[in-house]
Amino acid sequence: MRDFIIPTSLDQDFGTPESRSTEMVTLTIDGFAVTVPEGTSVMRAAKETGISIPKLCATDSIEAFGSCRLCVVEIEGRNGTPASCTTPVAPGMVVHTQTGKLAKLRRGVMELYISDHPLDCLTCAANGDCELQDMAGAVGLRDVRYEPGDNHFEPRQNGEANPQWAPKDESNPYFTFDPSKCIVCSRCVRACEEVQGTFALTIQGRGWDSKVSAGMAGDDFLGSECVSCGACVQACPTATLQEKSVIEIGTPERSVVTTCAYCGVGCSFKAEMRGEELVRMVPYKDGKANRGHSCVKGRFAYGYANHQDRILNPMIRDSIDAPWREVSWQEALGFAAQKLRALQAEYGRESIGVITSSRCTNEETFLVQKLARQVFGNNNTDTCARVCHSPTGYGLGQTFGTSAGTQDFDSVEHSDVVIVIGANPTDGHPVFGSRLKKRLRQGARLIVIDPRRIDLVKSPHIRAAHHLALKPGTNVAVLTALAHVIVTEGLADEDFIRGRCEWDAFQDYAEFVSDPAHSPEAVEAMTGVPAAELRAAARLFATGGNGAIYYGLGVTEHSQGSTAVIGIANLAMLTGNIGRPGVGVNPLRGQNNVQGSCDMGSFPHELPGYRHVKNPEVREIFESLWNTKISDEPGLRINNMLDAAVDGSFRGIYIQGEDILQSDPDTHHVAAGLKAMDCVIVHDLFLNETANYAHVFLPGSTFLEKDGTFTNAERRINMVRRVMAPKNGYADWEVTQELARAMGADWNYSHPSQVMDEIAATTPSFANVTYDKIEAMGSLQWPCNDTYPDGTPIMHVDGFVRGKGKFIRTEYVATDEKVGPRFPLLLTTGRILSQYNVGAQTRRTGNVAWHPEDLLELHPVDAEDRGIKDHDWVRLASRAGETTLRVRVTDRVAPGVVYTTFHHPETQANVITTDFSDWATNCPEYKVTAVQVTPSNGPTDWQLEYEAQARAARRILPAAE
Repeated sequence: MRDFIIPTSLDQDFGTPESRSTEMVTLTIDGFAVTVPEGTSVMRAAKETGISIPKLCATDSIEAFGSCRLCVVEIEGRNGTPASCTTPVAPGMVVHTQTGKLAKLRRGVMELYISDHPLDCLTCAANGDCELQDMAGAVGLRDVRYEPGDNHFEPRQNGEANPQWAPKDESNPYFTFDPSKCIVCSRCVRACEEVQGTFALTIQGRGWDSKVSAGMAGDDFLGSECVSCGACVQACPTATLQEKSVIEIGTPERSVVTTCAYCGVGCSFKAEMRGEELVRMVPYKDGKANRGHSCVKGRFAYGYANHQDRILNPMIRDSIDAPWREVSWQEALGFAAQKLRALQAEYGRESIGVITSSRCTNEETFLVQKLARQVFGNNNTDTCARVCHSPTGYGLGQTFGTSAGTQDFDSVEHSDVVIVIGANPTDGHPVFGSRLKKRLRQGARLIVIDPRRIDLVKSPHIRAAHHLALKPGTNVAVLTALAHVIVTEGLADEDFIRGRCEWDAFQDYAEFVSDPAHSPEAVEAMTGVPAAELRAAARLFATGGNGAIYYGLGVTEHSQGSTAVIGIANLAMLTGNIGRPGVGVNPLRGQNNVQGSCDMGSFPHELPGYRHVKNPEVREIFESLWNTKISDEPGLRINNMLDAAVDGSFRGIYIQGEDILQSDPDTHHVAAGLKAMDCVIVHDLFLNETANYAHVFLPGSTFLEKDGTFTNAERRINMVRRVMAPKNGYADWEVTQELARAMGADWNYSHPSQVMDEIAATTPSFANVTYDKIEAMGSLQWPCNDTYPDGTPIMHVDGFVRGKGKFIRTEYVATDEKVGPRFPLLLTTGRILSQYNVGAQTRRTGNVAWHPEDLLELHPVDAEDRGIKDHDWVRLASRAGETTLRVRVTDRVAPGVVYTTFHHPETQANVITTDFSDWATNCPEYKVTAVQVTPSNGPTDWQLEYEAQARAARRILPAAE
């Protein structure tokens, strides 16, 4: 597939942000008539006409500042030479951008800048990519008349140390900060404030002493509050802030637009290349999910693609006790196919299955579930998406009629009140978190429902109106109590309910929630949320204007996850917050293609498009196309596969891009199931934890090495474009195809676009999706069909997919996981900004500088009771198992609650979690585990045994001479 050539208009910098006014203004610039929206700057109006005005402090990702004085213009009828970036257009205005007076002023300004700047352009990393250099040429500066004197760029002057000079800060693993090249334009500071919302950078001092600071005096970038999103680096017009990769490799010479392979935001990036070498990832301005912003993972953490741990050759072994042996692709695929067919011959058709990946493309996921259904002849296909977000599919399907979020990310710009429940956007979905923070700084109100004090509760320039710090496991009780207040106080939107929802169902629900047993006062002791605070939050959401709800795994990964999703949908319908910008129910998907892996039919009971396998007319669509019979019996879920393996009836599995030994609950049970199988095929980038029990290893390809699509949390189908050739020789979809062929299937795809054509032909919500259409429009949001040929940014505008919205009772049922004398604390888990999922990718990048190990957060009261101090080793034990890790004493968690991440296999946090699960979908209950924390001297016996087993399982025989 060809590189995506970036349209010139989209890759230009217009100097100032676009005006959203609908009123138009006509003016004249250099003799050309220009019509632009009211509020547009003169600079931007000129640029849209094709006239470039020199600038340094201005860039279109941040508001105009007007400090550099390089962009001055003359306006007829006005005195002086105003800055074009801060001057709005006016009707009839006549502007001159090129006059002798302006040329002289600009050269004088530029001469002053250059007089305090090192003239090392030939050896500077930004040579050819430096705005200061470009602007010196643009204004015609050819000489600097000022004699050398006091400056900021020479370490010594007159034999003495120069107090104005500061050394280069190289503490950040990804970029350098060279104060000697700073022109104090404030672009980095403003980007940190306006785009990222971290406020980590400031201008310290005044006048000649002004300088950019990353915190207090003496602080460096690594130790500051900087989150390394890259906004400052992108905004810098000189080499002051520069990627280390550019310094090492050189200036990029071409770029390909692709989609990030980390979280469910789905950011678009320009992969900037020099030959076949990736120099840097730059957020794409026209990316509709990220609007030109990024986070530390997407911007910088791509180095795992070249990491020495990556396996590039297929490997096989007869026993998990034996070392690996490198073989050809043909031998590996033949070995795997023979094993799988032999198992089916001996143990039956249902004895093998697949696990699809939420990190792989839609096309690859589609082929893996097709492998199970067409080639294996069963429905034994599952995915990590069910292990995290299947309650979303059930809850929203029952209430709204479709399994997906209702809005696009732009919608948050119109929200007045936002509920964030069971999610931590600034860590898990940081680009969306930045957009949300920007809206909060503009005046929107926030309600956080979370056991932990996440950053959104209070951080620079934002503070939640309410933090409902509930006890883990009581989401349903809190949601029902919020609905109780709205119904009993007459705050429900009756017009919306009568017009858009089933009235009888609402009356039944209203009767249910009106029961005094569901009042905030009645549930206060159970939930730990003060009744007055809960009532105030309910009133704010019901009366505060456009109300949006964003939720994550802290809602779904519970024994009542599906009930909680239904409760969220009920709240949205109660208040009429569905079907327009600024409102809606929005699940924040954890991995880049969780939504897509669900859409593609990865569940054992559903074919692509969320249609049950028992539905004969749906099966007929696939049977006629695939020329095979599809079973009408749902297959096995992952936990069922493991159970059956221990019992002896499930014998083989193909796992693409998932590490179930680290990511799934009850690690001991997962290990037992894998160990009992005769053929475990792992298809991945690295020898992950699951590969300890594998018999076949098929090397995977990164997102940089393939074509395809991802579908993000807003149902946006984004192109993934090949940036470089696959280092293992094949894209993942090709590996799956070759395995199917080895098992006798007649698959002949030559490009993933053909797989998408098959998806569109069989899946109604993708009916009009083609690669050509995505290329033309940039992206598409499903449903994209004959009714909505250009996609659907906002769902349920005129009516719900199911017709009328359905209210459903949400009776709270306490989890079976109880605290007691042996296990008096509740463990909940989550993610951290710098790491991703099981950490297989991010642990192999510079991101380990921020999070080299998992830590257990423990409240000071609980630490004092146990004689534990900050950073001590502790033993974390539950009814399922135990592990050790270091502790962080903090009041982010409440007394009685502990919290940890699961990014490092040395900790194996899931050895602690139990096998309790959601009543409707079997989604594991990761978020509520009764535990005890005690002092420890180091790793447990199990950790030592695990480490030894893993070391032995990863032995690779030397290649034959």
